[in-house]
Amino acid sequence: MVLSKDDMLIIPAVDIKNGKCVQLVQGKPGTEQVIIENPEKVAKDWENRGAEVLHIINLDGAFGDSERNAAVISKVLHEVSVPVQLGGGIRTTEDAVKLLDMGVERVILGTMAVENPENVRILADEFGSERIMVALDSKDSMVVVKGWTEKTDRTAPQFGNLFEKKGAGGILFTNVDVEGLLQGFDTQPLIELLEAVKIPVVYSGGVTSIEDVAKLSKTDAAGVVIGSALYRGKMKFEDALKYQKTS
Repeated sequence: MVLSKDDMLIIPAVDIKNGKCVQLVQGKPGTEQVIIENPEKVAKDWENRGAEVLHIINLDGAFGDSERNAAVISKVLHEVSVPVQLGGGIRTTEDAVKLLDMGVERVILGTMAVENPENVRILADEFGSERIMVALDSKDSMVVVKGWTEKTDRTAPQFGNLFEKKGAGGILFTNVDVEGLLQGFDTQPLIELLEAVKIPVVYSGGVTSIEDVAKLSKTDAAGVVIGSALYRGKMKFEDALKYQKTS
């Protein structure tokens, strides 16, 4: 499914750690709030409930062990029929190619893209821009990498401009300051990024209530990834779906 600024997809997150579906606070290992066996069944359940796209993160990959969860990710891809966007631990173009060949619709490139933006162009040229998404994770207004542990010297709009020129088909923008805290968020950082780029931007971080989803629906965000709020019962997926826009 091609992302569009005219749409707003409601995208459930399935974060995988040690072969299980988990939700962390602020992305920190050891802060698991939710642990569910069989991520492939969790993913299938979201599809059955109306999800048109799934957001899968290999947390072990993000923390340095990209091979862990490979079998689980394969199970998810076989279990569901909706498109999957996947990130976490994609450190080389070879890693990205392997996932795209496995059937991942869209790879999400983080640290690798920031450290070598030319990788984005290489993959976009080979697979098409719509299958290449770049993750811009913002903390204290600056983009952070390596599992949010290292700060760069550029803002999300600055990097967004660069990756748009390199051929990325979309951006996943995560506001790390509020991610996983279930305390809501400020739309201003998102709006600044949306104004800086023409490619679609999917928002993630701090989405806690239906009011938050309604707030995002008034922006040009092409989608919103929701994790903790769904798993911890802060909102019903079916209620969030009422704000989904597809062209």
